[in-house]
Amino acid sequence: MAIAGVSFHVVRVTLVALGIVLALMANPAGAADAPAYKLGAGDKVRVTVFNEKDLSGDFDVNDQGEIALPLVGQVKVAGRTISEVESLITQRYGKDYLVDPRVNVEVLNYRPFFILGEVKNPGSYPYVSGMTAVNAVALAGGYTNRASKGHIYIKHGNDPGAKEQEVQEDTPVLPGDVIRVPERFF
Repeated sequence: MAIAGVSFHVVRVTLVALGIVLALMANPAGAADAPAYKLGAGDKVRVTVFNEKDLSGDFDVNDQGEIALPLVGQVKVAGRTISEVESLITQRYGKDYLVDPRVNVEVLNYRPFFILGEVKNPGSYPYVSGMTAVNAVALAGGYTNRASKGHIYIKHGNDPGAKEQEVQEDTPVLPGDVIRVPERFF
């Protein structure tokens, strides 16, 4: 069924996504006790070196976990928190180029998370801060009729040695995570 050229499914998915974003903004559960975010390949950051326009800009974290900064070159940022990266860049610029540099780093785009298995629209989705496993399922269109609704598995993407583990619906999702909803047996 189409209403003015827009399918009901598109409208429904958009409303579900909007509801999730509003719910997360209204109730950032666990935001205060969440571990500090660590950068990884696929993130996009803005580096601001105060009073140095030519050294500031937006940078993508490459597949080796590095950003290429003017003058100092490649800087390994993967696996580091924002404050650690600020300190590292401050040290690099302060060593040979600037007197008492002041650096600010902010994440512009988080790497996506992935959801597969028994959800209506498996795939890659943009990460939203404060997202839980059940929010991710809702964003992917909800469970299919064959889904084992009591079981959700996550493999955390920020840990290369991580193993898939069964989690609760209120478990936080992190950028780069792979979520799997298995099929029920009967």
